[in-house]
Amino acid sequence: MFEMLRQRLARPEARTEGAPPMPSASVEQLMLAASLFWAFGANRLFFGAALKDRLLGQPATWGWALALLVMLTAVHYLLLSLVCTRHSVKPILTVLLVGTAFATHFMHSFGVYLDPSMLRNALRTDIAEARELFSWALLPHLLLYAALPLTLLWRVRVAPRPWPRAVARRLAGSAGALVVLVGTLMMVFQPFASMMRNHKEMRYLATPANYLWSMGAVAATQARGAARPREPIGLDAAPGPAFAARQRPLVVVLVVGETARAANWGLGGYARQTTPELAALQARNGQPGAGMLLNFSDVTACGTNTEVSVPCMFAPVGRRDYDESRIRGSESLLHVAARAGAAVHWRDNQSGCKGVCDGLPQDDVSSLKLPGLCTDGRCLDEGLLTGLDDRLAAAARQVGTPAGTQLLVLHMLGNHGPSYFRRYPPAFARFQPACGFDDLHKCSREEIVNAYDNALLYTDHVLASLIAKLQAASSRIDTALVYVSDHGESLGETHLYLHGLPYAIAPDLQKRVPMTMWFSPGAPRAMQFDAGCVGRQAAQPVGHDHLFHTLLGMLDVRTGLYEPPFDLTQGCRAEATAQ
Repeated sequence: MFEMLRQRLARPEARTEGAPPMPSASVEQLMLAASLFWAFGANRLFFGAALKDRLLGQPATWGWALALLVMLTAVHYLLLSLVCTRHSVKPILTVLLVGTAFATHFMHSFGVYLDPSMLRNALRTDIAEARELFSWALLPHLLLYAALPLTLLWRVRVAPRPWPRAVARRLAGSAGALVVLVGTLMMVFQPFASMMRNHKEMRYLATPANYLWSMGAVAATQARGAARPREPIGLDAAPGPAFAARQRPLVVVLVVGETARAANWGLGGYARQTTPELAALQARNGQPGAGMLLNFSDVTACGTNTEVSVPCMFAPVGRRDYDESRIRGSESLLHVAARAGAAVHWRDNQSGCKGVCDGLPQDDVSSLKLPGLCTDGRCLDEGLLTGLDDRLAAAARQVGTPAGTQLLVLHMLGNHGPSYFRRYPPAFARFQPACGFDDLHKCSREEIVNAYDNALLYTDHVLASLIAKLQAASSRIDTALVYVSDHGESLGETHLYLHGLPYAIAPDLQKRVPMTMWFSPGAPRAMQFDAGCVGRQAAQPVGHDHLFHTLLGMLDVRTGLYEPPFDLTQGCRAEATAQ
């Protein structure tokens, strides 16, 4: 009996009496079938971009499309030939079919490119954020592009072959694919080279090669980073004269916004007033005890996603001389400030500090389990203000101590999409009708914008509430707030949603961000600059590159890393000295 069972398991086609035998195919045939399926079914965006400026009625256009189709098929066949054997071909194709189905869904739904930056962003997405990206619209796509081909795949028996013959067939197949790839490339080399040179981002539309390459690049970068600790920077950091002679404690709060774009920022001239509370504070500039609120109207972000922008904005050299490995492998502004004696703390309500606060005091709003503010692992941004009054009161008792100068960083959830409606309580649902779905394709563009603007209203409220707390403590301590978003957002313009496009081709909507500063009445004097002078310069173009040096200047941290031209307060120190 056992021998009969063994024979049936060894011969799948004989498992069911009278059932037709399973069709068989070689490993090479399965690899070719998968490569053709992906070339035809997973690369509509790639072909759309490649044929964008060509006339479909011309024979040359069809020849160009056929050449690209052949090259895509050959490339994927060669990649598969490196890892597929008789025993591994089905598991590998299973993983790739499912992965490609997910990839094409998100590429088509949101217009994203699966470059290393986007893959890193996706891999570090927390469960709550990932849950919002899945919708029922994904199900039919998975059924067509994953379930159906997987059903066919697992009904095929992989034909066994003696290993010498298998090796010979593999070498012949790989050599043939390589010859076809090189031959086709030579036939269209000039237009192909031009396309790759002028539109480098298109390589991240060729699926599944795009996400396989990007995942490899991310893994290699992480492996290099794990092999060595972060490079210390600002080892010469020391408190400057104003820092050392400070008579009153100074608390600077840096609020890192999330996905707020300048185009919808009320203080920046948006048709809607999405920042009414901040606008009311700005209207009080110059009044006794009111402090001063400044808005910067032309601010450019370091990147188009959090994984790039947050490390970049805390680095001494950001977008102007961008070096990802250097930025990720080094300490940040926060370490330099702490080295000079400032008390630094990071509070998070999003997906972490991306390494910029490693080794420094930090906490997470979700861990506070605040009733009425936190549900399903997500918290409203008012949770960031929990315990702030106690922190300010404690700071007021630190006169003449290192803790008397503090840098508190609050990382907001802000306008993180696609679930904009989840980012604000019902009281801020002012613009209606607002999109109430995680799947943005169920909503009109007007509904999406309304939900997004409601989330900005709530950000405005949180910032105004924070300023009120800082203002209430200004009789005992000097306080300042700097708010800047990490990147912008697309809300359906040119069929693009969310963010994360390669920087070179990303629309300004994903790169232009709001930035606002507020100073208590005594803070500019303590930091030795004239706030009115800074306000008169607020219309000039600035960027995330200015943040590192501006905060060093405000805190009066002396280090060779400091570059005065990138300190937004530097040009206004002479006026303060003269007063």
